Amino acid sequence: MRRKLKSSLPQRHGLDPARLKMPAEGPWTTLRDHLVERLPRLEPGHIDRMLSESRIVGLDGPLPLDAPFVPNSFIWFHRDLPEEVPVPFEIGIVHRDEDLLVVDKPHFLATIPRGQHIVETALVRLRKQLDLPELVPAHRLDRVTAGLLMFVIRPERRGAYQMLFKDRLISKEYEAIAPYDPALELPWTVRSHIVKERGIITAQELPEPPNSETRVELIEHRDGLGRYRLLPATGRTHQLRLHMSGLGVPILGDDFYPVLTETPLGDFTRPLQLLAKVLEFTDPISGEPRRFESKATLQAWTSYEDWARTG
Repeated sequence: MRRKLKSSLPQRHGLDPARLKMPAEGPWTTLRDHLVERLPRLEPGHIDRMLSESRIVGLDGPLPLDAPFVPNSFIWFHRDLPEEVPVPFEIGIVHRDEDLLVVDKPHFLATIPRGQHIVETALVRLRKQLDLPELVPAHRLDRVTAGLLMFVIRPERRGAYQMLFKDRLISKEYEAIAPYDPALELPWTVRSHIVKERGIITAQELPEPPNSETRVELIEHRDGLGRYRLLPATGRTHQLRLHMSGLGVPILGDDFYPVLTETPLGDFTRPLQLLAKVLEFTDPISGEPRRFESKATLQAWTSYEDWARTG
């Protein structure tokens, strides 16, 4: 087994340093020359400052401004952080033991660092707040979806718990608030072929053999709204939102389906009324049954007037 190369740079803001491997060959004399060509979004002067301030390191420590280009070597550095609007909601702890951390993720908080969301993510927040630098997610939730999110605490347990999701050995239950249609016969199992193309913000359903499946049940209804239980058998991108929209009862607060509506990243009003409610599985380590249930509720059901007033 290969030894995993580790940097001398510690985490910063709960984030691991970025790692780059140098090409096997090239025309560059110095590391600086290579980085200027490889990282065009960074001004050459900025790269010079990073090297001068010992912010770029190799296996043996900081690399100077005149460090030679070494084929197949590795370097580490921390990327500059984007400006982020703080997400004004807390993460609730549902369960914690030596292996697992299960939390209630709020709406608008991304699971992992990506794009414009870096520090304001569940992973980074929890690493810092709980002093768990090796914490990793076992799965992901969309930024706008609230509810149960499971993390693995010990590195040696990661594979076992992440495979539960990959192999669909976990039973998931969601709750959603959407319009009530008395003509809609429920329960109903929706099957469709969902495609999400890279670079396109929304997914679409195509007239091809199904690759997604969701059972939709009505729990109760009042005042023109329904509270629905959604039981996905698959995990396609935006699957629950597409399937509810396709039934003619789009989830309240959905600004993607059926019509894409641009919403500023700092707008925390009218959250998508979708909650990851239950995770149930057989523990791959102990063999014991596990069941976790979210403590959160959906605002449009508990107080529709307050939810609607925020729009």
